[in-house]
Amino acid sequence: MNKLTSNLTSTKYQPWLTLVFRLILGGVLFVAGALKVSDPYASATSVRAYQILPVDLANLLGFVLPFAEVAIGIFLILGIWVRLNAIAGGALMVMFIIAIAQAWIRGISLDCGCFGKGGLLESEELPVWNYTVEIARDIVLAVFAFYIYRFPKGKLGLDK
Repeated sequence: MNKLTSNLTSTKYQPWLTLVFRLILGGVLFVAGALKVSDPYASATSVRAYQILPVDLANLLGFVLPFAEVAIGIFLILGIWVRLNAIAGGALMVMFIIAIAQAWIRGISLDCGCFGKGGLLESEELPVWNYTVEIARDIVLAVFAFYIYRFPKGKLGLDK
């Protein structure tokens, strides 16, 4: 084990890192979901824009996803059912990475809808920089989720 890995998992820093990662992942999920909850039709439009799922399933996911993001975010922030919510948050991040990457590969020009309204873009030009940043952000958040899953005991958590 190298020195950085040893420091990140030592009992001295681990509870604080878990707290910070919980707050970041939980905060991102909470904000992303909260911005979409008030307009479920826009959320459904964003999901349909990826052109992966049948329309009815995409609409259902678009209506349910914001509420799931808010719930997972709240539970992570409060430190409730930490491992379960780390799995759920990490799974969402992996799902988002796959969805964005497939849109990029297929040449679909869209706004991800990650933090509100999204959908197909008028321009035929692919937003390569946006896709790169969105995928990188979601990879970092997935790593945070893995860390939280691996080390669920953090400061200020309600799990006992």
